[in-house]
Amino acid sequence: MPLTHHCIATARPREKLYALTDGHGLHLQVTPEGSKRWRFRYRFAGLENTISLGVYPKVSLTKARRLHADARGLLARGIDPSAERRRVRAANTHTFESVARSWLKVLQVRVHKRTLTATTVERNRRLLEQHVFPQLGSRPIAMITPGELLVILKEIEARGFLETACRVKQRCSRVFRHAIGLGYLQCDITEGFRGLLERPHHQHRPSIRDPQRLGELLCAVDEFKGRPITGIALKLASLLFVRPGELRQARWRDIDFANAQWRIPAECMKSRVQHLVPLSQQAVALLKTLRPLSGDSEFLFPSTRSSRHPIHSQALSIALRSSGFLSSEVTPHGFRATACTLLNELGWNSDAIERQLAHGASDDLRRIYTTRNTSQRVG
Repeated sequence: MPLTHHCIATARPREKLYALTDGHGLHLQVTPEGSKRWRFRYRFAGLENTISLGVYPKVSLTKARRLHADARGLLARGIDPSAERRRVRAANTHTFESVARSWLKVLQVRVHKRTLTATTVERNRRLLEQHVFPQLGSRPIAMITPGELLVILKEIEARGFLETACRVKQRCSRVFRHAIGLGYLQCDITEGFRGLLERPHHQHRPSIRDPQRLGELLCAVDEFKGRPITGIALKLASLLFVRPGELRQARWRDIDFANAQWRIPAECMKSRVQHLVPLSQQAVALLKTLRPLSGDSEFLFPSTRSSRHPIHSQALSIALRSSGFLSSEVTPHGFRATACTLLNELGWNSDAIERQLAHGASDDLRRIYTTRNTSQRVG
């Protein structure tokens, strides 16, 4: 017979523990000391188990039945209520920041295995520390709602950083998926964000395509009055057409003077494929000039603060600005677009150009580098 409020309230302690049943495994234990505790006895996978649903009167009969119904619902879906309770309890002890730090450690292992660059890991860490940890870092990851995260992303978007908002969302998604793998979550809450964030308007990096203006740029690079190491980096950027990050983090161990080659390891390449850069006589001469300037650093272009680190990622951009060229006209990455466009126009073998640029899908990328410039000239 189902329990009533009156029956529960008037139940008195006895010499031994006894139970008042409400049906389907739900019962109220009354201890000799007079406390009354809700329990649910059930069978899962052929084994009997019991979980606590709280203490009366803090947990009323109505609430106990609701908790009982929830537990039975789990059983109906093939989930052990006791195991689910342990999972939720464990999830509530793991904050978003602690899980994110765990994910970053996994990425760091990939750096040691040379399947990921340290720069990528650092970029992920900065995104999370700057945009997510301040508001959600201390929150249990299992308690974070889609709405909470979406508010953060929309705030980033409102400041005009559409690309950053998308990147933060992607990193959070990976943290949630890491939590799923650890058993702290059952789903990635960012999966429902499709169409809720404004798509970023991709703008290609500015570059110089006019031969006369390019000549002025090269003269300015040749006459650069700043740090000699930075000046040589600019000159090599105009000769080798590599990505700024690849140039900035170049190491002496990868330079082969005997064969005039620079072998960029796969882990340092965007495509994760080793890239061979032939060195012209001018490039070799610059490298020989650079060698004594870099001292005992493993890097061609060591930082002024520590020889154990390469120059800052903005060093070449700042050098171009100090030479009189605005960021709206040219960037360090723009040397690649300049080379691709002008060399194609001069009739050089397009496949050789793409190989030098370390492009995998040459047709698509060639269109990106050349078509927009053609349209600008026509206009």
